[in-house]
Amino acid sequence: MSALDPTLVRELAPQVIGVLLRRGADFASAEDAVQEALLAAHEQWGEQPPRDPRAWLVTVAWRRHVDLVRSDAARRAREERLHHEPPPGRAAASDDTLWLYFLCAHPSLSPSAATALTLRALGGLTTRQIAEAHLVPEATMAQRISRAKRTVADVPLGVPGDLATVLRVLYLVFSEGYAGEVDLAAEAIRLARHLVTLTDEPEVRGLLALFLLHHSRRAARRDAEGRLVPLPEQDRSRWDRRLAAEGIDLLQDALARDRLGEYQAQAAVAALHADALRAEETDWVQVVEWYDELIALTGSPVHRLNRAVAVGEADGGAAGLRALRELDPSLPRYAAVAAHLHERAGDLADAARLYAKAAAAATRTDERDHLTRQAARLAPHRRDP
Repeated sequence: MSALDPTLVRELAPQVIGVLLRRGADFASAEDAVQEALLAAHEQWGEQPPRDPRAWLVTVAWRRHVDLVRSDAARRAREERLHHEPPPGRAAASDDTLWLYFLCAHPSLSPSAATALTLRALGGLTTRQIAEAHLVPEATMAQRISRAKRTVADVPLGVPGDLATVLRVLYLVFSEGYAGEVDLAAEAIRLARHLVTLTDEPEVRGLLALFLLHHSRRAARRDAEGRLVPLPEQDRSRWDRRLAAEGIDLLQDALARDRLGEYQAQAAVAALHADALRAEETDWVQVVEWYDELIALTGSPVHRLNRAVAVGEADGGAAGLRALRELDPSLPRYAAVAAHLHERAGDLADAARLYAKAAAAATRTDERDHLTRQAARLAPHRRDP
């Protein structure tokens, strides 16, 4: 390594936190000390990084932790014990990273707090980077992270956690996309890759497969002007086939274990899209079948809404509308799906009206602009109420 490798540093951060916890530091102090050690690494390593980066980070982080404790009068009674620094050299090989995943996704944390703490402790990102990625002020994010650390401060080391919650948090990180200098989708993929090495659960592989399959389409999701491009209209030559192939391999490995979960089923839908060289070659019948599996697993109205779209593609717009009528019209994206299905059924007047309604309800600017363009395209067919 000829220069500071930020990816390596981020991979080492949770390992170093684990070492400090084993030595008696509390989580909040350990995480703060490791952040300071990471900043020191950025400033000092330059073109001559240490031979053992992990040991260097452990040593510096422990010294920072001791300094923090010494400066806190309320903890002066612990100073003598902490003053005796462990001898230099390689740290113990124990890796508590999986426990840190569970801790950062603790059920007592809100989703926003869990994602922020995960990016900080496991991603090695600074508060400023996390704030920029989430488009909030740095002070707001600092308070969010501080509250999260206080919340989990008393969780004992080694207490088993909920893997399903960890996967939901990583899914939220991926869904945030990217903003500022940190690409959260790429960071979620990196963390999911790491999690695959820590556990043999097929749903972890399913989640990583889902990330890779969706990420493989990223370059085609927007046109030259930055506008959203719907999946059927994307230039599939711009899809990253290497990422898609890796995702499909992971999915097949997960499915072979015969413990189907939600992320595996979602990845299976994404794999069917990846298999189609042209939109019209998509196996929509199989897509419907996978949505049936998803609904059986979760009962999610979102999956029911997506199933209605798939039915419309497999059996025609009228069939899709019949499936849609079983759902609550107040669901997000209901009007947009109804507009698409009415257009598939040849009812262009209602489609135009519903596209306009969906645009008015959209919360994201790019989505609203796309739906507005769809409404304008069909405007000549619209009937005034």
